[in-house]
This record gives sequence, structure tokens and C-alpha cells, in this order.
Amino acid sequence: MVQWTDKMRQVKIALVLVAVAIAVASLWVSHILVSDLSEEEKDKMEVWVEALHTLNTADENTDLSLALRVIQGNNTIPVIVMDANDEVLDYRNVEIKAADSADSAAYVKREGMRMLRSGRYIRLDMDDSGNCMTDYQLVCYDESLMLKRLASYPYVQLGIVLIFVVVAIFALLSSKKAEQNKVWVGLSKETAHQLGTPISSLMAWVEILKENYPDDDLIPEMSKDVKRLELIAERFSKIGSLPEPVECNLNTILQSVVEYMDRRTSSQVSIVTLLPSHEVTVKVNAALFEWVIENLCKNAVDAMEGKGRIQISVAEETERRVVLDVADNGKGIKKRDIQNVFTPGFTTKKRGWGLGLSLAKRIIEEYHHGRIYVKSSEVGKGTVFRIELKR
Repeated sequence: MVQWTDKMRQVKIALVLVAVAIAVASLWVSHILVSDLSEEEKDKMEVWVEALHTLNTADENTDLSLALRVIQGNNTIPVIVMDANDEVLDYRNVEIKAADSADSAAYVKREGMRMLRSGRYIRLDMDDSGNCMTDYQLVCYDESLMLKRLASYPYVQLGIVLIFVVVAIFALLSSKKAEQNKVWVGLSKETAHQLGTPISSLMAWVEILKENYPDDDLIPEMSKDVKRLELIAERFSKIGSLPEPVECNLNTILQSVVEYMDRRTSSQVSIVTLLPSHEVTVKVNAALFEWVIENLCKNAVDAMEGKGRIQISVAEETERRVVLDVADNGKGIKKRDIQNVFTPGFTTKKRGWGLGLSLAKRIIEEYHHGRIYVKSSEVGKGTVFRIELKR
């Protein structure tokens, strides 16, 4: 299962890298197109400035038809003509955002200065005598609306694609989760159904043995095991339904689990509890909640390889929340695996199914509206699982 999870992680990384490569390629192509169009607009502005120069220096014999045609033909590129004192002489294709004429003049001047500072201007010298030219105009221009839209289009496109991908992934994950839930619920119900008949038969046989061998010390233990099987079947039958939680003493539940685990684990495993001296009441389904704690303890025993210490502690953080920690000093969990420990099918055991923690998460979060997570884990030192319950 770990190898399968690693392969899935590699596939996800590969898909992310492919997506990043596509995004970079799209932005690069867009950058090239924008750069080419920007150069083209700059060439157009140089022609426009030449036409303006012709118009400014024309005499009565100069044919101005071509110059006027070039000047009037610019309907897309914003242009602001300023003199040597940075005063606005004329402007074209500038969208003015102002309330009155005074504000309009100030707005156009600010735009002209912005274009000037950004380096988008062409100096037009007005003296052709060959002397030091002190009379000039500054033709400031900006990117056309089409060029701005083209520059922002790839980002909008990538944003839409990203939203679509996120929605698609969310829908697929939701569909997968719903399908998994149906499988687990169906498997649980069928397991409970299949266990029902042999458990009933075993209960009858135990009663017969009690009548025939009333002094046998093993029969009470057999009876306890049969009741345990009955409890397990009850737990499986409740998966998929919404059992009503009731007020329970958390200390009593934990002591019951510890007592059960103590009888069925090695003497080299010690289970200690740090519980408040007073009753801690929470709304839980006792049968399912015990299952969660047992799963955590069994995983801890496996992690410690049958030798070590498990500590179960309870604390009331607030009047509305209780936290429960199950800590062990086992081999710990690798950082890369922590995010997968609750994934159905994930396990580091050679013979594990990877269902215990996923069912524990379902029981805590869906049935009890709490939270379960790995609080901390260090390889070679141990792991702490935390459960948060609302009161």
C-alpha cells in the first residue's frame, strides 16, 4: 500500500509539473506576442510623430493630406502631447475620469507625466536650423486597450482553467468519497449480518455449557468473548447510520477500553491513563467511540512491536471542548506519510488493510462532529494522536 501511495504521489507531482510547464509556456507565448505588438505600436507612434512634425513645420506649399491621414488614423493608442514645460498641448484616445474641465486638465497632465516617467515618449524637436534646440515637444503614449487586454488575457485564462480544474478535482474527490462510503457501509452492514447467525449460535452453546459445567472457569471468559463479538457486530451495523450520541462519562469509557486492552496485549506493554479526578461528560456513542480508542491502541501496540508504553490523557480545554491524546513510544510515522494515515487502504503493515484509522476518522468527524489528527510524530520516538470533542 505504501508503494501504491508513493506512485500516486509521483503521478500527482508529474501532473503538477506538466500543468506548470503548460502555464509557463502559455505566459511565454503571450509575452512574445505582447512584446511584438508593443514594438509595432512604438513604430506606429514614430510615424505619427513624424506626421505631427510635418504638420508643425508645414508652409503653404506643403501637402498635408498624408500627415493628416496618419494623425487621424490613430484611434487606439492613447497620446498626450506636452511642451518643454510639461504643459499639455493636445491629447487623443485618452479616457478621462474627472468631474469637470479643471479636473480633466489635471487628470490628463497626471497621465502624461506617468507615461513620461515610464519611458513611453518621443521627443519632437521643433527647430531644424542645426543650432542647439531648446523648443521641443514630448509625445507621450500608452499601450492601446487591445494590447492591455492581450497582456492580461493569459492570466484570466489560467485563472478560469484553474477554477475549472479545482471544481473538477473537488467533484471527482466527492464522487470517489461517496463511492468509498457506499462500499464501506455495504461491507459493514454485510459483515454485521454475516456475524449475526454464528454469534446467536455461540450464545446458545455458551448457555448450554454453563448448565452442564457450572464450575468451569473458562466458560465465563468464553461468554465475555461472545459478548465482545456481539458488540463488534453492533458496531458494524451502526456504520452508515447516524447513531444518536448520549451523555457519557468519558473516564468510564476509557477505563473500559484500557481494561479490555490490558487483557489482550503483552505484559511488556503498559497502558496508563491521565484522567481528571471528576467526571468528564461528553455526547458520544459509547460502542463506536470505544472502537476508535481500541484502534488507536492496537496501532500503537503494532508500532511498538509489542513492547512499550501507551499513555491516554484527557484535558478540558474549554467548557465546550475536550481533547484526548493517545501517545506511544513506537517507531513513529514518516512526515511524508502523516497526511495519508487516514486514507482508506493506506497502511505500513505487511498484512494490514488500512481501514482502522479511516473508520476512526469517519466515526469522530461524521458521527460525533469532532476532529482526529496526528498531533505529533517523530521517527524512532513515537506518535501522538489527538481527538477533539465538542460538549
